[in-house]
Amino acid sequence: MNIDLTYSGLAALGAGLSVIGAGLGIGKIGSSAMNAISRQPEASDKIQNAMIIASALIEGASLFGIVTALLAVFK
Repeated sequence: MNIDLTYSGLAALGAGLSVIGAGLGIGKIGSSAMNAISRQPEASDKIQNAMIIASALIEGASLFGIVTALLAVFK
């Protein structure tokens, strides 16, 4: 098995890890939000808003990581 561990190979690995990390983070946020809503249904609007904002921030950070890694790969 030939593994390319050059600079572009590591950048591509970083892009993949960025996507996986974002998926795990958003999954954890969703799980925690559903748990919190089930405990306090009257606060579901506030919890949902916080969940959406946090998910957007995680997705934005992941997007920056992917774009940076892809720019390094295809420079």
